[in-house]
Amino acid sequence: MKALTWHGRGDIRCDTVPDPTIQHGRDAIIKVTACAICGSDLHLMGGFVPTMQSGDVMGHETMGEVVEVGKDNKKLKVGDRVVVPFTICCGECRQCKWGNWSCCERTNPNGAMQAEQYGYPLAALFGFSHITGGIPGGQAEYLRVPYADVGPLKIPEGLSDEQVLFLSDIFPTAYMAAEHCEIKPTDTIAIWGCGPVGVLAVKSCFLLGAKRVISIDTVPERLALARQAGAETIDFAEGKVQETLMEMTQGQGPDAVIEAVGLESHGADTLIQKVASSVMSHTVSLERPFALNQAILACRPGGIVSMPGVFAGQVGPVALGAFMQKGLTWKTGQTHMIRYMQPLLERIQKGEIDPSFIISHRTTKLEDGPELYNTFRDKKDHCTKVVMRPHG
Repeated sequence: MKALTWHGRGDIRCDTVPDPTIQHGRDAIIKVTACAICGSDLHLMGGFVPTMQSGDVMGHETMGEVVEVGKDNKKLKVGDRVVVPFTICCGECRQCKWGNWSCCERTNPNGAMQAEQYGYPLAALFGFSHITGGIPGGQAEYLRVPYADVGPLKIPEGLSDEQVLFLSDIFPTAYMAAEHCEIKPTDTIAIWGCGPVGVLAVKSCFLLGAKRVISIDTVPERLALARQAGAETIDFAEGKVQETLMEMTQGQGPDAVIEAVGLESHGADTLIQKVASSVMSHTVSLERPFALNQAILACRPGGIVSMPGVFAGQVGPVALGAFMQKGLTWKTGQTHMIRYMQPLLERIQKGEIDPSFIISHRTTKLEDGPELYNTFRDKKDHCTKVVMRPHG
C-alpha cells in the first residue's frame, strides 16, 4: 500500500509499504477514507521529537471503513465506519478505568523507554515516534488499529467524513483545553495560536459559555479563521501583546489562557522572552516556550493556564517565578479522547458546530502529501488544514 513516511528532518515521502495485518484478536484493519496533517506532524517533520526511524509511517488523524476484524473484537464488524482516536487505550488498566485515557499503562510496547524520560509508560500513539510505541500511522491507504474494541467511534449515516474526521484529535484536544479553563459566563479567554487547535478552541470556549475570546497569532488567514469563529484578534507582530491585552480588558487581563502553539513558538517582546531568545539562540536542543511565557505573564492572578501545545523534552527558560507568584493553575496533557468523542459527535449531529470550516486544502492522492507537508509547514497558499482521501 501507499503511505507517507518519515526519512529524516524535513524529508517526508510517499512510499510503498507492506499492508497491515491482524496481529492480535482485538485488532481491526480499516480502509482509510480520510486523514489529515496535524501541527504535531510538523514537529516530527522538523526533527524535534526523538526516536523517529527512517520509514516510519506518519499520521494520527484518521477515519475509515472496517475491512477486517480480529477474532476477539466484539465491538466492530466489517463495513463499520469509524473515527480512530490518536491515542491507543486498553480500557482495562487503572488509568483507563479512572478516565485518564491518554495515560493508559498497557498499550505502549516501548513503555520502558518512555518511562526513562517521563517516569511512567503512557498510552501508545499512532504515527508518533518509537518512544510512544512505534505504531504505524494513518496517512496511508490502510491502518491497523490495536485495541480496536476500545477507541474507535462508530459514525452514523448522514455525516460527511470532513464533519467528523477531527474527532480523531484536534476537536477533542481543543475542547479539553477549553474545559480546563473552567469557564464562567463572565470570563475572557486568551488563546495563543490560531492553528487548527487554536481556532477550534475558540469555538469550544464559546460552546462552554465564555463571554469573550481573544486570539493571538500573526498569520493573516489564521487570524481570519479565529475571527470567523467569533474571536477578537491580536497580531503579535504589530506590537506588545501584554499591553494590548490589558487595554482590551480594561486592565483586568484574561481569566484563563490557552497555549495552543507548543515547542516551536516564536517571539520576544518581553524581558523574559528576550532572555529566553538569547539562551535559545545558543542552545538549539531546547524547545521554545515563548508563547507559553507570554501566556503565563498575560493570565490574571489566580487564573488558569491551559496547555494543549505539544512539548516533547527539555524546554528553554519558563516564567515559573511569575507562575508561582501569581498563584496560577496549570492544566495540560495529551487528550483523554474517549471522554470527549461521543459528546462532541452529538454536538456535530445537533448542528452546534461543523469543524470542517478549518479545511483549506484537499487531495485524493497520497503522492501529493510531501508537498502539502511543505505547504502547511511554510503557511503557503493560505493553508490552514490539509485533508487527504487516499482512495479518492
